[in-house]
Amino acid sequence: MLTTAIFCTCALIGQAVAWGELGHETVGYVAMQFLAPKALSFVQSSLGSTYNESLGPAAPWADTVREETAYAWSAPLHFIDAEDDPMDDSCSVSQKRDCASGFCTLTAISNYTKRIQETSLSATQRQEALKFLDHFIGDIGQPLHVEALETGGNDITATCAGKKTNLHATWDTGMITQNIDALYGGSVTTWANTLVTRIKTGAYKSEAASWISCSSITSTKSSKRGLIGTTIEDDIALTRKNARRSTQVTLPELACPLAWAQDSNSFDCSIVFSYTTGEDLCTGSYFNAAIPIIDTQIAKQGYRLAAWLNVIFDGATNLPS
Repeated sequence: MLTTAIFCTCALIGQAVAWGELGHETVGYVAMQFLAPKALSFVQSSLGSTYNESLGPAAPWADTVREETAYAWSAPLHFIDAEDDPMDDSCSVSQKRDCASGFCTLTAISNYTKRIQETSLSATQRQEALKFLDHFIGDIGQPLHVEALETGGNDITATCAGKKTNLHATWDTGMITQNIDALYGGSVTTWANTLVTRIKTGAYKSEAASWISCSSITSTKSSKRGLIGTTIEDDIALTRKNARRSTQVTLPELACPLAWAQDSNSFDCSIVFSYTTGEDLCTGSYFNAAIPIIDTQIAKQGYRLAAWLNVIFDGATNLPS
């Protein structure tokens, strides 16, 4: 299992980015509308005018810096390569199996949840932890960031809006761009506001509470306690306990991010690989089936990000249940 110190010493090559700038910003903007008072205060004061005091503009930061030599070590933290078999309708995520190196999105969320609570760290270090959480909780909502097949779809040639690309990039950016341009006037904030309305009063209202539940997890037990039925509060308590110890201690395995990764991965066995070779994935039946999933996944991760930060700073999710 990974120790926190390793995060700044290892350099590996990662996959493509998840959701792209538009998707990540939308996750952040959705989260902003559900933050509890103390969480909101921390976010605004930490991010400051550089990011317009908002998780939206700050969300793409982790993708930007991964291209820099100083942050090359962070590339593997954007995904977890699920060694499952979606082509045989067998989807699953196991932290022990799929994150054996200790470098993946799940361990990154654990690490930066720990660090954001360490008041002994500088304001810059805690801001960095916030920006990584902002980004990585978004990452696990992209089905191909929770899949090893064909390097998360990067090695599958695809066509989007008449242009040659790959399956991963189509989900990251291609379909999102097409959708925002067609329905939301190219505005990320308009898209985010639409998703928030669906959560508060619309199509997502009845299911939003289930998005922050971790009780559907089917993982094996961790070394110290079972993962079944735990809550965000339980996960944060584990990281808080860990934060009081030496920086060299083993990172705790967290139930909720794993449950959310499994949720995302399940779409690899339904829509993601159901394309017909040669079809344009940004038009027609594939696009029409994928967009509702992308909308929901973006909304989920924004809602989950808010819940995560609310528990850290306010002690409860403070969201509708």
